[in-house]
Amino acid sequence: MKTILQIPSEWADTSKLFIALGDEQRQRILLAFEPDERLNIGQIVAASTLSRTAVSHHLRVLREAGALQSEKIGKEVFFHINKKMMTEALEGVLAYIKTTI
Repeated sequence: MKTILQIPSEWADTSKLFIALGDEQRQRILLAFEPDERLNIGQIVAASTLSRTAVSHHLRVLREAGALQSEKIGKEVFFHINKKMMTEALEGVLAYIKTTI
C-alpha cells in the first residue's frame, strides 16, 4: 500500500464537481437542460418542484463546481451546462483509474 500525500493532478478539479453531482436535486436541474440549451432561473424553477430560493442555491453550487456556466443577457442570467469542464474532469479521473488499476 502506498502513502497518499496529495490528490492526483488528474483529480484536482473534481472534488467540488462530485459533491455537486452527488445531490439528487442538482442532478434533476442538470437533467432539465436540453442539449446546448440556456435556461434562466424562472425556467428552471418552472421545471422543478423546488422554490426559487432552493433552485438559486443549487445553481450556485453547480456554478461554483464548474458544472454550469452563467451569462447575463440584459436583466436575465442564463445558465448552460459546462460540457467541456465536466468531460475533462471525468475523463481525467477515468484515465487515472485505467492506468493505476
